[in-house]
Amino acid sequence: QVQLVESGGGLVQAGGSLTLSCVVSGRTFSNFAVAWFRQAPGKQREFVAGIPRSSSGRIYADSVKGRFTISRDSAKKTVALQMNSLNPEDTAVYYCAGSGTIILSSMRNDAQYSYWGQGTQVTVSS
Repeated sequence: QVQLVESGGGLVQAGGSLTLSCVVSGRTFSNFAVAWFRQAPGKQREFVAGIPRSSSGRIYADSVKGRFTISRDSAKKTVALQMNSLNPEDTAVYYCAGSGTIILSSMRNDAQYSYWGQGTQVTVSS
């Protein structure tokens, strides 16, 4: 049974930082590509950042490029999303998603993921 569990969300002021974590269990971590998506109230879910199985290359949404960093720690079976310079437009529920088969060029497509976490709320106040 594959499980993805997010943590690290919360309330932060504009300009602040948060780090989200996604712990993966029930799967060989090195064979698992992971991405972060987010969904704001009344909006569609959108891709935020992705890191492939090999960790060679990362992709980011234009809206977060230069502010967010995705990384993976094989020892902890965790993928982290470091978020800096947060603004109110970053307010959303953040989800991590995983796939054992996805390739880098497809990581923006949420339909390609088989496994999802329950989400963690990030709220940025102005």
